[in-house]
Amino acid sequence: MKSKYYTLLLPVVLLLPAVLLPAACSHRPAAETEKAPQQLTCGADVSDAFYTDRLPLIDSAFQRYIDLGVMPHAVTMVVHNGRIVHNRAFGWRDREAGIPCRTDDIFRIASQTKAISVIAFMTLFEEGKVQLDEPVKKYLPEFANPQVLVSYNAKNDTYTTRPAKRDITLRHLITHTSGICYDGVFDKILRQQGVAGHNTLDSITLAQNVSRMATVPLKHDPGEDFTYSYNIDVLGRIAEIVSGQDFYSFLKERVLDPCDMHDTYFHVPADKQDRIVKLYSYKQNADDREVSTLPHGTAYQGAPRGSLCLSDNEMLQTFPYAGAGTFCSPSAGLCGTIEDYAKFCQMILNGGTFNEKRIIGRKTLEMMQKNGTGSMRGEIGFGMAWDVFTPENAHNTIVSEGSMRWGGMFGSDYIIDPKEKLIVLMYVNNMPNLSGFNPKTLMHNVTYQALR
Repeated sequence: MKSKYYTLLLPVVLLLPAVLLPAACSHRPAAETEKAPQQLTCGADVSDAFYTDRLPLIDSAFQRYIDLGVMPHAVTMVVHNGRIVHNRAFGWRDREAGIPCRTDDIFRIASQTKAISVIAFMTLFEEGKVQLDEPVKKYLPEFANPQVLVSYNAKNDTYTTRPAKRDITLRHLITHTSGICYDGVFDKILRQQGVAGHNTLDSITLAQNVSRMATVPLKHDPGEDFTYSYNIDVLGRIAEIVSGQDFYSFLKERVLDPCDMHDTYFHVPADKQDRIVKLYSYKQNADDREVSTLPHGTAYQGAPRGSLCLSDNEMLQTFPYAGAGTFCSPSAGLCGTIEDYAKFCQMILNGGTFNEKRIIGRKTLEMMQKNGTGSMRGEIGFGMAWDVFTPENAHNTIVSEGSMRWGGMFGSDYIIDPKEKLIVLMYVNNMPNLSGFNPKTLMHNVTYQALR
């Protein structure tokens, strides 16, 4: 009898894995179970995701601040699941010459460069050519025996140091916890050592600049605080050593070309230079205590008395096309179009693929999206390239938890929101912006209010 039951049950038992397998395999990442968009598409119906009658609030909000004279120009873009929901240009590429801004204009994107550079670097991690907890000195011996600043004498620009408690690692660079600093007295020391900064017209290479950085003391021991600085320039130099390529060639091969980002450069070619927007500044006048009366007789409450003008910083105005053209800053040197960056963001949202190409692994991206700095930045976390919107910070923003965000010092900004399958981009080149007006938050608010 026992043998009979066994004979009857055996086929059922053997079939169980086949029956259960689809259910087990159904729990796969969205990028595998659902075809991720490999191109950005225009003209699609987006009424499933947005109240289309609310989308024009983006236009009216930005046009208002252009008319008020608070902003020189802006290009805005919203992408949902690969569909371009919104893409507009406002204001002037060159206000003095009367040339309107266009959606394909080229902007200085400054620190938005970092995410592209780090993604490229992490492909070396995936190939097993680097490990994140290796010391920087393995690749750059000049970073052996790092020193921490103890005191600085402003009278004669001398300082004292002590040995750091530990070596700087690649992970410290990626998470900006190395102790490398460019603020305050560190800026003075960097200049003394001939460090060019993020942008320059001078004839200097990334290798030369990073070697000079190595002579400057740290603000704190590696791993003990978050200090935003030149970390990704050092990382980029390591990428050059490991790959055997100059950094632009490395970036082009690993990210720019696979993502079809053909309008993004460290040095914009001659045939595209007419598309570079002018860099503006909103400066305070001598008396900033009263409410500004701006064009059209409208009072912008809360703004200092001031006005827009062309930036008089020749280097920042002209570095995209002028100078020696030998320096590429992995931290802040790129210029490009908003659509190019949207393609990069879509690749991140897709879990590492775009244009039918695998740029980076899904699990690598998942690791990069985790908070790697604990509470060092307060309520908002930092991953390996961007802000991480943690639950503790949720009350401060309309943006979804788990989103990634960063921007650039000239005014550009991006949001990558996996929960909503959403990309939000806003480009402007206005630095310094002393108006008190924050176009980045404006873009977040007027976009998310239109979501269904």
